[in-house]
Amino acid sequence: MYRFLFSARWLGWLAMVMVIAAGCVALGHWQLERREAVVQNIHRIEANYDAAPERYVPGQNGFDEYDDAREWTPITFTGTYDVEQQVIVRNRPFNGQPGYEVLTPLRLDDGSAVIVDRGWLPIGNDEAGYPDTVPAPPAGRVEVTARTKPGEPEVRRGAPDGQVASINLPALAERVDYPLQQSAYGLLALERPAADETPALAPKPSIDEGPHLSYSLQWFAFGVLAFVGLGYAARQQRRSDAEQDGSAPAPRERRRRHPSSEEQEDAILDAQDVR
Repeated sequence: MYRFLFSARWLGWLAMVMVIAAGCVALGHWQLERREAVVQNIHRIEANYDAAPERYVPGQNGFDEYDDAREWTPITFTGTYDVEQQVIVRNRPFNGQPGYEVLTPLRLDDGSAVIVDRGWLPIGNDEAGYPDTVPAPPAGRVEVTARTKPGEPEVRRGAPDGQVASINLPALAERVDYPLQQSAYGLLALERPAADETPALAPKPSIDEGPHLSYSLQWFAFGVLAFVGLGYAARQQRRSDAEQDGSAPAPRERRRRHPSSEEQEDAILDAQDVR
């Protein structure tokens, strides 16, 4: 009855369904991998973000050699801001608004420096593409607590003077004449003494896993439904072939229903009237 499944047409459909199912499975695994990356980041946030700040020790806090497990860990530095080498990063959205982030080197007691992201500024009214004002950091010696973040890849896109396209630490190191940590930078959490005015500090990152798990299950279900659809089409083909060659089972006769007592009485009365 299902010998037609071995025809070239049906084998071709089977191959197409298998390709579709394989694609669905691959997309499902991709969503699971994305979820795994999100979950790992959530674990780092929960473990490190609100931890007690560590005092910076050269070679021991992940700034000389970055460690993914230390992302978001608060580190306390002591030094002096180098305002002359301050730059802003362009194309930085915040709460749905475009703007900039302010990067200022903090020169440490050992002569090296670390980049501190001091926060976000909105786009200004300047046609050249600069914020209206850039708040100055505290002058003189300052104690800074900042959360560890990895540097970003280089973005080959032009930027006006005083701006950069990404937080690429090796590129920023070329702009200064002193050693600059190139494995990580600090996302400002606290300054002592505090500046008179500061950019908007970055909020705590979200710990929502997102819809990746549900999306993966949907892709796996689509893969199964592809075979279900093929099976349904094969069943319909079988019925059609059976009807054409006359081998379809004859419809079953409906069972005769016994008359009810009221119908029997009516029949008797009708018979008496006839007589």
